[in-house]
Amino acid sequence: MEITREDIDHLAKLSDFTLSNEEAESLKGDLENIIKYISQLNELDTEGVEPTYQVFEMENIWRDDEILPQDANREQLLNLAPAYQGNIGTQDNQIKVPKVL
Repeated sequence: MEITREDIDHLAKLSDFTLSNEEAESLKGDLENIIKYISQLNELDTEGVEPTYQVFEMENIWRDDEILPQDANREQLLNLAPAYQGNIGTQDNQIKVPKVL
């Protein structure tokens, strides 16, 4: 498969990259080499080989949801939050934390 300059420009636009001509040509060569390397898998005889979707035997462990008695009540839990300082603490029975974004 040959990679065209238009393919490189399209990938750069999708990735929000600005590439110089030298970078685009280098990337074109790199992508062609990667695809050539991966295409070697097409030469393997996989007749009768079952696809592997998961290498570990994993399964969901389901349990019934049940409400267990707790030692702490709402007020005790809210009192564990630091005093309201700017963006952290409690306010209106909620725990306030700094913005993540």
